[in-house]
Amino acid sequence: MTIALAAAVLWPLSVANGAAGAESTLPSPVPGLSVSGQEVPGREASDRGASGRNVSGQDLSAAAVPLEHLTVSTTQVAFGLRRPTAVSSPDDGTGRLFILEKPGRIRVYHPDTGLAADPLLDIQDRVDSSDNERGLLGIAPAPDFATSQVLYLAYTRLSDGAVTLSRFRLSATGATEEVLLTQEHATFTNHNGGELAFGPDGYLYLSIGDGGGAGDSLGSGQNLGTLLGKILRLDVDSACGDLPYCVPADNPFVDTPGARPEIWAYGLRNPWRFSFDPADGSLWIADVGQGGSEEINHLAADQAGANLGWSCREGTEQFDPTRCEPGAVYTDPVFTYPTSVEGCAVIGGHVYRGERFADIAGGTYVASDYCSAAAWAVRANPDGTHTSARIGEFPIQVTAFGTDADGELYVVNDLPGGLHRVSFESTAPAPTCAVNYRVASQWGTGFTASVTVTNTGTEPIDGWRLAWTFPADQRVTSAWDAAITQQGATATATNLGWNGRLAPGASTTFGFLATGGGPANPTPTTFHLNGAPCA
Repeated sequence: MTIALAAAVLWPLSVANGAAGAESTLPSPVPGLSVSGQEVPGREASDRGASGRNVSGQDLSAAAVPLEHLTVSTTQVAFGLRRPTAVSSPDDGTGRLFILEKPGRIRVYHPDTGLAADPLLDIQDRVDSSDNERGLLGIAPAPDFATSQVLYLAYTRLSDGAVTLSRFRLSATGATEEVLLTQEHATFTNHNGGELAFGPDGYLYLSIGDGGGAGDSLGSGQNLGTLLGKILRLDVDSACGDLPYCVPADNPFVDTPGARPEIWAYGLRNPWRFSFDPADGSLWIADVGQGGSEEINHLAADQAGANLGWSCREGTEQFDPTRCEPGAVYTDPVFTYPTSVEGCAVIGGHVYRGERFADIAGGTYVASDYCSAAAWAVRANPDGTHTSARIGEFPIQVTAFGTDADGELYVVNDLPGGLHRVSFESTAPAPTCAVNYRVASQWGTGFTASVTVTNTGTEPIDGWRLAWTFPADQRVTSAWDAAITQQGATATATNLGWNGRLAPGASTTFGFLATGGGPANPTPTTFHLNGAPCA
């Protein structure tokens, strides 16, 4: 068998069997730990679960712009991909994106240099991509990728179609593959799942479909004795007994007789894409429907063992009563839409936590559909309910979403083979407003500021949120007469209970204490009130 790494060259493998824990070694030209010609800077390994993207104290409530006034658009930034299936970004300071191609290659994109001609990794020799849903499916760079150069990949194995989880370790002298887990999947070629992501707890999560066919032919969804139709949670930093991984002690079915202890959530048909919200660690799962409903599920970070219903239920409706257990507790999806009416297969995305559009789209989960290209938006409300809307269209045949190291969104689409950057716009009618921002005092590394907001329009404003972006490294530490949260450089001030109404011509003033900014301490230049720009 052969493999190529970081160059269009095939390299012989010394060992390549399919047993879990088996390791294969291959030489590869990765001088100085550079990948596809991009030097990887030296950085200390991340702590367990820390990707450098979580921001403590973030505002997790809905953004200022109501969903009915939010629109999405895309810009194509690369083309020539061969059936892309996943997008990921390593936490190594390079600004790159890793893009999977279904036949078995990892391509590298950088916004300054575009799509590199040579793949980062080529494993076409071991990937079964013969049918529409098989191939190289999922990727998760290790949290400490900058120093470890470890990637985790999910693919369907060439020899028998088994869903395979492997660890690939890149180095200056070669690379190794260690097969960690396989799940037999030979009966049908569809419903493989294959999403990979590290959770906020540092454990690796993997989705596997119900084994394929139609109507849960293998009876997998409600069967805790199989990994089919599940999301798994694994400790890949350790090995236990004969396993090349460990099962976390707090997995929900560790002590359940007959259950696979790796299972975190079950009752899934084909969870093709899931993602974690970096702000609160919650899990968003898009599960492709049978023919009635496409569904999106949202689980809290500590919601272990959730039963999402398949194949007793599809969406919120009963599907097969013979698969329903008396007394079973099912977790409802937070959003559904009818299959064959508004699409054919839901493509799960991410909660937007970037900075460019934080004031209008922050906290918004976006998804699409492979056939209809609908752009769906879902927001979690403080009371536990969810708000959803269609906010436009994505390119046709979207197969996956991904984020860069700054949390900005990208999508890839299948046969067109493109990579597209996602943008948001607000169509909200602008409440006329003016803002006076003044640094009241400054010393050393700190300062106080006073901000006055005036309603210069003709209609009252009932409830306000003022957002701005600091031009330097300023960071709000406390506030008065408003509640202020900050995500990266973007700060948002929200009215208190007593000052939320601004009559025409009325003003309100709030202040805050902050650090940073340096001697110059430049002031913000743009303010948005309830998503609309102020003077």
